[in-house]
Amino acid sequence: MQPFELSLTEASRAVRARELSPVELTESVLGRIAAVEGRLGAYVTVAADAALAAAVRAEREISGSGPRGPLHGIPMALKDVIDVEGMPTTASSRVRAGHVAERDSRVAERLGTAGAVLLGKTHTHEFAYGLTTPQTHNAWDHGRVAGGSSGGSAVAVAAGGATFAMGTDTGGSIRVPAALNGVVGLKPTYGLIPRTGVTSLSWSLDHVGPLTRTVQDVALVLSATVGHDPRDPASVSGPTPDRFPGGDLRGVKVGVPRNHYFDRVTPEVEESVRGAIERLAELGAELVDVEIPMARHLQAVQWGLMVPEATAYHERSLRATPDLYAADVRILLEAGELTSAGDYLRAQRARTMMRDAWARMFDDIDVLAAPTVPMTAAGAGQEAVEWADGTTESVSDSYVRLCAPANITGVPALTLPVGQDRAGLPIGMQLMARPFHDATVLRVGRAYEESVAGAGRLAPLAA
Repeated sequence: MQPFELSLTEASRAVRARELSPVELTESVLGRIAAVEGRLGAYVTVAADAALAAAVRAEREISGSGPRGPLHGIPMALKDVIDVEGMPTTASSRVRAGHVAERDSRVAERLGTAGAVLLGKTHTHEFAYGLTTPQTHNAWDHGRVAGGSSGGSAVAVAAGGATFAMGTDTGGSIRVPAALNGVVGLKPTYGLIPRTGVTSLSWSLDHVGPLTRTVQDVALVLSATVGHDPRDPASVSGPTPDRFPGGDLRGVKVGVPRNHYFDRVTPEVEESVRGAIERLAELGAELVDVEIPMARHLQAVQWGLMVPEATAYHERSLRATPDLYAADVRILLEAGELTSAGDYLRAQRARTMMRDAWARMFDDIDVLAAPTVPMTAAGAGQEAVEWADGTTESVSDSYVRLCAPANITGVPALTLPVGQDRAGLPIGMQLMARPFHDATVLRVGRAYEESVAGAGRLAPLAA
């Protein structure tokens, strides 16, 4: 096994035991990037020299005073909406040409303090405003979308081009590409990881979170990045889970939705996710049928919040340089100018009602289990999907439909691989819990992961 094939947990253990040096690990991952990046397009920038220099420093520090923690000397990538001092933050847009960050984002600062080694910046759908990341190819099938908007981060992790990566999630932008590329992704509780120095899409829906190979890896990254930051008005203090019991799920109540989450999903997705839910029952969990409240309002509330907030953020540059935006993003931003204050306020009121209703739903369950996305990776250029009931839905609407509720309500949501379709493409299951119960979704996800073969494997991509 090559070092780039190790999960974060495995690599950290090897570095701590002095069986693997940060330099050897970083060189291996950089070599993997060089071998596959031309076909994948995961990275905007690869800072190889800076990464090797950081790895040398980490090796010296670990040899001297020992590791600072589990991320010390571990190579990682950041979505290119996350500021790093002295590096461009392009948001994969011509609008940001020439922009260089003057200071670290809070999350980059915390990862640096933990000793992580920055490999580079990964592609996003322009300004994180889309669900496909068209610059990047799916790690399992290059003719299919990577998912978005954190597509570059997901593909880098799935291909062995990063031991872990950070993304952002406003309507599924961590979970969608994680599910489509067969990796693990967490949208934590709203405000748990601060967004200071992170380009905003929609301030009341934006989250920062990790993409990794295993659930245990997620916990290690989460523990290094959570914590209150007064510069982010939404930032909150919360628990920092880095360990949790696995295996036995006795006493855990898992909600199985009667509506919404299994509406308009492919048979293969439904079969894999329901099979994974049954596995949770075999591990001791009690399955409870639940009704998803206000389900028919979810999409309207998501767009009613996101579109005007995104347009407000881009107001000046949209007026000054509209032609620099990609057509799909410009159309959405211009649509936001037509949204009335009344429509936005109604969406906010509906969100408050929805949060209350979801809190009551979680009075009866510990975790809600459901598909992450209703179908596997669409073909590049595919614009719509036709469902068995005769309805037609855009690919982006399809991917956001099952993820948006967790953004609206702010609950933690974890996606992990639970199978493949007939074409061999990954299928993801989503686990959600009440706010600040991130450890609960990690516990359940880890228990499932330990019970199946092949957890944490890379996409079958030849060098």
